[in-house]
Amino acid sequence: MATENKIRFGIIGFGNQGSMYAKFITDGMVPSMAFVALADIDPAKREKVAELYPNVQLFDDYQAMIDSGQVDAVVTTVPHYLHPEMATYALSKGIHVLNEKPAGVYTKHVKELNEYAKTVDATYAIMFNQRNNPLYQKLKTILDNQEIGDIRRVNWIITTWWRPQAYYDQSEWRATWGGEGGGVLVNQAPHQLDLIQWLTGVPEAVTSRVQYGYQRDIAVEDQVHAIFEYENGATGVFVTSTNEIIGSDRLEIVGDKGMIVVDKSATATVYRLKESETAINQNMDVDGVVKLMTGQLPFETLYDVEVIEEENVWGQQHSGVLENFAQHILNGTPLIADGQEGINGVRLANAIHLSSWTGEKVSIPEFDDDQYLALLNERIAEEGKFETRS
Repeated sequence: MATENKIRFGIIGFGNQGSMYAKFITDGMVPSMAFVALADIDPAKREKVAELYPNVQLFDDYQAMIDSGQVDAVVTTVPHYLHPEMATYALSKGIHVLNEKPAGVYTKHVKELNEYAKTVDATYAIMFNQRNNPLYQKLKTILDNQEIGDIRRVNWIITTWWRPQAYYDQSEWRATWGGEGGGVLVNQAPHQLDLIQWLTGVPEAVTSRVQYGYQRDIAVEDQVHAIFEYENGATGVFVTSTNEIIGSDRLEIVGDKGMIVVDKSATATVYRLKESETAINQNMDVDGVVKLMTGQLPFETLYDVEVIEEENVWGQQHSGVLENFAQHILNGTPLIADGQEGINGVRLANAIHLSSWTGEKVSIPEFDDDQYLALLNERIAEEGKFETRS
């Protein structure tokens, strides 16, 4: 390890995310890290880093940086398909890895990474910074403590990702099956796909209606409607798109003992029933029904309300994950997000695609990795721009 009890950190890729992490570290927001090396194939980006951070060692190849002996850990801020490949190489050299989300594009690739990560003595984590959002952390505690009882329904409408055609036209790889691996599910919504499972559990099955190139001239999805089924009989609905200027962001989680409503990922209203819905239903007699039907039943007397608002300072979520990653390596602090959990969001995105491609319900426990990859490769081949995947 580097001196002063800091992790020597290398960044792979100096785009939006990589440059942001570099600034967080050098600004002192990640006390247990030192930004010491960067790898990027673009000479212009390396020149920029040399100008901003003259003491950082530069590489034009990520393997050379990993093999240099100059870094203890790396982050993979590169296109999605490269995440498993780069993470696996780093782990094979005993270098700790913080994988950018998503963990990969297709489950077969991510599973191979996960299995390999189990065999090495190096930390593998993933940048699920929304798990470091104090609002969602509080809701996770409420749900884990069964404060609203067994979950019955989950709905999340998240359509605040408006992207114009010019966004997609920036580069040839964007919004392609071979270059990016999908659209809104892979690029904009991975955090929500992670959170909905982290908070309410992994669904048992998925049925979807996905529209590809619906309002944009692209091959991949820009509008999604998915229905989830849970083991206890609960259902969920997930809606997302990139074509709404006036978008919505509303999460509803309904349980037997109450309800949670999150608006704009900023304010949560928690309704706690004084008795469970099951008990209220069983105990209501005919007189109660009459009061219900004539508007004489004051519903507000049946529950208590708590409003939760947490200050969400820009940068603290990401820098907090970086610091947690470093503290896990140095002192064994539990990870905010173990890299093994990255498979959940990738599998859910794949299942949503697969259901729309086949017109069938898709089982999550029995998800067919090979079937998905074969159908993905058909789409990559049709594009004719990129090599198929294995």
